Amino acid sequence: MIIGYARVSSSGQSTEVQLHKLSAVSCDKIFTEKISARTTKRPQLQAALEFAREGDVFIVTKLDRLARSTRDLLNIVNLLDEKRVEIRILDQSIDTGTPAGRLMISMLGAIAEFENDLRKERQADGIELAKRKGVVFGRKASLQKEEIVELRMKREQGSLIKELMNEFSLSKASVYRYLKM
Repeated sequence: MIIGYARVSSSGQSTEVQLHKLSAVSCDKIFTEKISARTTKRPQLQAALEFAREGDVFIVTKLDRLARSTRDLLNIVNLLDEKRVEIRILDQSIDTGTPAGRLMISMLGAIAEFENDLRKERQADGIELAKRKGVVFGRKASLQKEEIVELRMKREQGSLIKELMNEFSLSKASVYRYLKM
């Protein structure tokens, strides 16, 4: 049996391209989910891994759709290897049914994790530099200082939270946040 697995990280993304590629290789069963690989639970991946039996082929379009780290990748590879299930990564032309394929999947997993760590370091460096230059992160305050004083005064005079929400165009949480400031 040929088992496909497709994953995207957020609900705004689509699995359409992955599903098209998996259908092109005649997958018998395809598991899909919209969930970050960084989460500890990926229920459809777990279901696909449990579904796999000896002699099956487990297919994903890209290596990063399967694992969140080299360790995670090696754990998945070992689990499927123990079940005598081959893994194929379509976009990188990897097939763990061959010695070269087993070597490549380990190497690419390590390289992908290394690239991800470098990206995180560059991002952290950029954020630090921006902070030193005075860039303020986060959403701009909805109210000016005078408006905050007015909001508090109206609340002290008995205005309801609902009235303050309407008058200042704020959510309930924002009204309470400004009252605590």
